Amino acid sequence: MQAATLTPTQQHLLKLFSFNNSESYAREIQMVLTQQFQARLDAEANRLWDEGILDQERLDAIRHEDLHAKN
Repeated sequence: MQAATLTPTQQHLLKLFSFNNSESYAREIQMVLTQQFQARLDAEANRLWDEGILDQERLDAIRHEDLHAKN
């Protein structure tokens, strides 16, 4: 079996967790990461909306799609 190589992001996160391994610290890191990714997602959705790629009609269509279905 081949050993997996950690990405730089994974390595950095492991270093962060090595300093304080409490449950509350883990939740804090999770919250910060979630907020960061949510902000990026919001910015991208706003860009798509502003460029006319995304609109209410497309959102309604997406709502009815099975996004987990295998093609």
